[in-house]
Amino acid sequence: MKCQSVRERISFLLEPDADARAELARSLGVRGLRKVRLEGRLSPDGDLDLRLDARLGATVLQDCVATGNPVTTRIEERVIRLYVHDLPEPEGEEVEMAADENVDPLPTILDLEEVLAEALALALPSWPRTKGAEPVRISVSEPGISPMTEEDARPFAALKSLQEKTSDTGRNQG
Repeated sequence: MKCQSVRERISFLLEPDADARAELARSLGVRGLRKVRLEGRLSPDGDLDLRLDARLGATVLQDCVATGNPVTTRIEERVIRLYVHDLPEPEGEEVEMAADENVDPLPTILDLEEVLAEALALALPSWPRTKGAEPVRISVSEPGISPMTEEDARPFAALKSLQEKTSDTGRNQG
């Protein structure tokens, strides 16, 4: 859709077919997608900017991070984007994140499929787990060295150990 041609509110509904859902699932690294839908409207915001306000719905099938078993998640998210005509381009190698993450430069052509894919990627659970899945405990260390324990990871564990040693030394001397 050409962004410059949007001068009044336009409603849209995007429901990818089975092939498009399969391709999207592959690109997102998930097992599958069902009932994917992006519905909303585009409207002018001022003279040259464009506002997208939509609802994303999708049923996602992912692998449980603990067991590898399938996990089904229903996603319902509001998607808001403000496309700004004269948004300054960041300069330099290090770029600070914009104060409003929903603001983007106004493209020449707005690809609603791309908006859907980005919004879905951001909404996916990062660590999907099946109900009742036990926590995964991983312990890594170099050969011959004891792995770090949860007690070791506590900020004051070393201080407490030192305090106990000092107390024991004081008792033994007295």
